[in-house]
Amino acid sequence: MIIIGEKINGSIPSMAKAIAEKNAEHIANLAKRQAEVGATFIDVCASVDPAVELETLHWLIDVVQGATDTPIAIDSPNSKTCVDAIPFTKRVGLINSVSMEGDKIEQVFPVIANTKWEVVALLNDDTGITRDVDKRLSIFEATMKKAKEYGIAPNRLHIDPLVQMLCTSENGIENDVAVIKEIKAQYPDIHITGGASNISFNLPARKFVNQGFMILAMNAGMDSAITDPLNRDMMGLIYATEALLNQDEMCMEFISAYREGIFGDPPKAK
Repeated sequence: MIIIGEKINGSIPSMAKAIAEKNAEHIANLAKRQAEVGATFIDVCASVDPAVELETLHWLIDVVQGATDTPIAIDSPNSKTCVDAIPFTKRVGLINSVSMEGDKIEQVFPVIANTKWEVVALLNDDTGITRDVDKRLSIFEATMKKAKEYGIAPNRLHIDPLVQMLCTSENGIENDVAVIKEIKAQYPDIHITGGASNISFNLPARKFVNQGFMILAMNAGMDSAITDPLNRDMMGLIYATEALLNQDEMCMEFISAYREGIFGDPPKAK
């Protein structure tokens, strides 16, 4: 599973406070801890006023890169800001995100075309977010047409089907599973991603919904997640599900992660 560590995001109140106070030590510690438990990318999202977003991203990226060599996921709703932040990074990472809304893809795809940068692509367009399976697949088809135009291979794309809140969904995650399965059937090498906690908004005991969703989504083909790698329960569930899906030969990754203390009982103090 590709883990996009979500902890350095200004929409989280404690992180917003750390960003406002320029608390580099706190941010560096979170980056290092996420890397130590196996995050593939460290997501960096400023969530500040657009006028200062780019300079804030620059500072955050510098802090994170001072703490770990794990690649950065540049996260902003403004695709141009994502592109403008690429020079701040020391190594190839991930753009989070583009969509068929406006000219977002046209701002990003030409820039990363001849690189190894990866990108999250949301399945929405100028009409908004749809629940309809056929519409989402139509947006996916248009996205892949653009990717082919710029020579961006499927394995550099992380498709986010935009999972919606369970409590307002008529079909649970039935439609999401259908979209994921169809995309993976068409492009086995493509990645499917998403915010693992989006489905449980406005529900009590959210962790149980999140964990149940992760199992179902992984079974459908999801292999990338924007999640908290410091959540030991979620990480244990991910490793266990990979083993159950025969994606972990002889359960070696599961055993190794347990021994390293990524999940299970917290390590005892020496």
